Amino acid sequence: MTQTQSSSKSVKRLDRVVIRFAGDSGDGMQLTGDRFTSETAALGNDLSTLPNFPAEIRAPQGTLPGVSSFQLHFADHDVLTPGDAPDVLVAMNPAALKANLRDLPRGATIIANTDEFSKRNLAKVGYDANPLDDGSLESWHVHPVALTSITVEALAAFDTLSRKDKERAKNMFALGLLSWMYHRPTTGTESFLEKKFGSKPDILAANLTALRAGLNYGETTEDFVVSYEIAPAKMAPGTYRNITGNAALALGLVTASHRAGIPLVLGSYPITPASDILHTLSGLKRYGVTTLQAEDEIAGIGAALGASFGGAIGVTTTSGPGVALKSETIGLGVSLELPLVIVDVQRGGPSTGLPTKTEQSDLLQAMFGRNGESPVPIIAPKSPADCFDAAIEAVRIATTYRTPVFLLSDGYLANGSEPWSIPAVAELPDLTVEFATEPNDTDDKGEPVFHPYLRDEKTLARPWAVPGTPGLEHRIGGIEKANITGNISYDPDNHDLMTRLRAAKVERIADTIGDLEVDDPSGEASVLVLGWGSTYGPIAAAARSVRNTGATVATAHLRHLNPFPANTGEVLRRYDTVLVPEMNMGQLAMLLRAKFLVDVHSFTQVRGLPFTTVELADAIVSLTAAAGDEIPAEPVPTDRGTA
Repeated sequence: MTQTQSSSKSVKRLDRVVIRFAGDSGDGMQLTGDRFTSETAALGNDLSTLPNFPAEIRAPQGTLPGVSSFQLHFADHDVLTPGDAPDVLVAMNPAALKANLRDLPRGATIIANTDEFSKRNLAKVGYDANPLDDGSLESWHVHPVALTSITVEALAAFDTLSRKDKERAKNMFALGLLSWMYHRPTTGTESFLEKKFGSKPDILAANLTALRAGLNYGETTEDFVVSYEIAPAKMAPGTYRNITGNAALALGLVTASHRAGIPLVLGSYPITPASDILHTLSGLKRYGVTTLQAEDEIAGIGAALGASFGGAIGVTTTSGPGVALKSETIGLGVSLELPLVIVDVQRGGPSTGLPTKTEQSDLLQAMFGRNGESPVPIIAPKSPADCFDAAIEAVRIATTYRTPVFLLSDGYLANGSEPWSIPAVAELPDLTVEFATEPNDTDDKGEPVFHPYLRDEKTLARPWAVPGTPGLEHRIGGIEKANITGNISYDPDNHDLMTRLRAAKVERIADTIGDLEVDDPSGEASVLVLGWGSTYGPIAAAARSVRNTGATVATAHLRHLNPFPANTGEVLRRYDTVLVPEMNMGQLAMLLRAKFLVDVHSFTQVRGLPFTTVELADAIVSLTAAAGDEIPAEPVPTDRGTA
């Protein structure tokens, strides 16, 4: 860290920082965090975010269940997680302070909106005394700021606005203050506000005034004598944008549609946290996208499968409860052997569970949650930006092998964001689809005939014939089909054959997905940490921390969960100890034990939050010690900033 002097205030240089905005669900914390993130991305910092909000549309004001927060970790180097703990907490009310104080390390900074620390609001969350006055926060650097009243005063000239309208702009004041503290520009936010409130000039002017008032307050107040600079991160040359997992997934689906040369049809029913995919795709109709907001989950997937039968890429988006309703139609897609992409943005369960919190608990549901033997490929992105590539891969597998494909995202990836390097079109895979256009066999009389289940020798995929193609008429339906002809068949041997063919087709996907890659820099590690989905960032950060202390550890990450990469068993047997962290009760660990007969150590949590770096690092160190490896004397560092 370096320090320079600017007029009466000093400027410190940091390598990274973690900031958390927290307030009532009506205080605009998600918008504030999103705008701060966008400006940070524009400066070239690497970043990772963690939005965290209640499931209720409007929880009781000022209560703990109503607290909404947005955490951002940005740095001058590559960032892998949103950070274990915030360096700065912006608390808009007592509930926000109480809900987040346990995550705040001693010595961190608290910016508290003193206007909301009234007796009534304190009593709502169980404070007998004001923590800003009773000395209980002496271990932190506390900046009491009357955010609400200062904002109202700054907007005194806006006679057409009520006091309540003026108070709503306090999040812009807070954004301006934090933008001053960390040398963030505000031009992007100003443009955003102009687009959002262009038809309401008074509201626009008030928000812009509040934003600038926050900047000016930071510059002039004696309470903040230090501001901070974080240099841009070193990234590969290219064009970048900040992107959430849901947005990346939507763009990946559209891109895959264009690379395949066929239209995209989304049949979906809104459900948290997958709804933003529907919202994004509904705005892309000009790119050959058709979206249908169905009356329920069953209708949504029915429309998607029907679109696939008609020659489009059928997609349906949902979360765990919706997958349960879609299971019969997924099985129909397996039987018909048609391409279909099922996007499951996982959340805390069972039942309604924790709709706005993250979890990885649908793996076994995706693997086995249908009647009969109905295997489907399963892939999982590892980061928000990787959702783009995972969507393309899902479409590739679905169209190449004529099968439903599960894409398992989760709430952490869906709502979190990071910089994304926009790829060149020429670098994207060619997904061109060849439809059946003429008969592919001859009948007993030697006449040309179309056999809908005459398979490709390499992929075992059946031909994809668009309805209405002359001479290619064929039956569809859920009753078992005869091999080759597609006629209805109750023959026991045929059913056994078709069941095995469908399973073999899925297994052949392993021929095109490549080997499981292992990161083992020293080549001497005895412990392998194997993850899937959104555990990638925390695992990589924990491994980095452990290696920085001199210990050795290997990591690997599974994108394809069915089938597994061909060398998975060999990789597992190469290491003395395998640790599998999951945000469930050990579902991948169960599959690995069953398939490869290799014992693995399951490390699990179901708290609705991603793993922290320190807890994973501690687990790695414990296993390393049990394996007899040398343990460094220095403690493993945490993944938090230095402000």
